[in-house]
Amino acid sequence: MNVSKEQMQHMYQTMMRIRKFELNAQNDFANGKIVGFLHLYLGEEAIATGVCENLRKDDFITSTHRGHGHIIAKGGDMKYMMAELYGKSDGYCKGKGGSMHIADRDLGILGANGIVGAGQDIAVGAGLSCKYRGTDQVCVCFFGDGSTNQGTFHEALNMASIWKLPVIFVCENNHFGISMSQSRHQAIKDIADRAAAYGIPGVAVDGNDVMAVYEAANEAVARARKGQGPTLIECKTWRWRGHFEGDPSVYKDPKEQEEWLEKEPAKRYRKFLSENNVMTEAEMDQMDQNIDDEIEAAKAFADASPYPAPEDVAKDVYTDIVEEVRVR
Repeated sequence: MNVSKEQMQHMYQTMMRIRKFELNAQNDFANGKIVGFLHLYLGEEAIATGVCENLRKDDFITSTHRGHGHIIAKGGDMKYMMAELYGKSDGYCKGKGGSMHIADRDLGILGANGIVGAGQDIAVGAGLSCKYRGTDQVCVCFFGDGSTNQGTFHEALNMASIWKLPVIFVCENNHFGISMSQSRHQAIKDIADRAAAYGIPGVAVDGNDVMAVYEAANEAVARARKGQGPTLIECKTWRWRGHFEGDPSVYKDPKEQEEWLEKEPAKRYRKFLSENNVMTEAEMDQMDQNIDDEIEAAKAFADASPYPAPEDVAKDVYTDIVEEVRVR
């Protein structure tokens, strides 16, 4: 596998940025600094990291309600993310989008989405744009196992396969659609098998192994850039927390939870880097400390940011064009 030492180090940095951002968000939610719904990416960090390491700034992604990891991995600024979670006006969406709706057009982040399966058709639109404009850009579509039962999933794969669009469909199979286990909502074991119905490659990988994710994504991105069409990648993983913060997760088997926590991605990757002489424990510890400092700075930025003014409640909610038509 052609991956440089610098890339492997960067993937550790990305993974730990996600991990530490989410742990801080979890704590701030518990302390009342973050309100509303919060869906954490804890335990799934290897997927966004391994996939986005293969992307350029001008590539696109679509995200989900559990999207913080995708945003960070694509290069999102944690200051603006934290401000958005705090509901502050300096946030990515000026405090009006919240956790489930972060977007950054300049980074190709077409938006997290609170509607299950909604990002799949948006990704097809982005892929069609890339092909129509004759670029070698790609779009990665992140989604969960539950959304693969939606009509949008099948419609998106069908259209992308027919037109050979440069879309990489990444299923983050954390084994639960809210509280419904995959074994109860699907008769298949591997969601990747559904690719066969559309004549495209489908591959299932260990979603807690960042190198395995990187390798699968690398091949899929290369195919897409060459005009060879979409790929479905299923990354098998496990979310540490409930569907949202406050969900007691009584539907989870405690033994299964413990087994998955033992093979969580960050600990495994630290071991890999150390054993392969990519980074020393001291270097990783220093990087961890630097990230802690970044997050403290992001929280300070969010704390200092003002709340949106009451008179601006409808501002930036509708486009200027719609507003002009309405006034006329």
